[in-house]
Amino acid sequence: SSISHFLLLPFADTRQLQLLHFWLFLALYPAALLITTIAWHHHLNTPMYFFLLNLSVLDLGSISTTVPKAMANSLWDNRRISYPGCAAQLFFF
Repeated sequence: SSISHFLLLPFADTRQLQLLHFWLFLALYPAALLITTIAWHHHLNTPMYFFLLNLSVLDLGSISTTVPKAMANSLWDNRRISYPGCAAQLFFF
């Protein structure tokens, strides 16, 4: 047998909570991008900011692989992810 897609567990069963999940992540995702941009500032060369930059880049990279699909699933009330999409998320994560 061949696997064409997986079914993901939803965060919530009610539509209102799914939309709340979408809007919450829509607000938090640019915040992570902003923190990375601020930490990338060239005048911040102390070791503390070096580690802050590494942490923020890792955070942005990890949420950029899983959060967009989770947001799309919450917005469109969909639970499916394709097998290649799942493999790509796992590879980039």
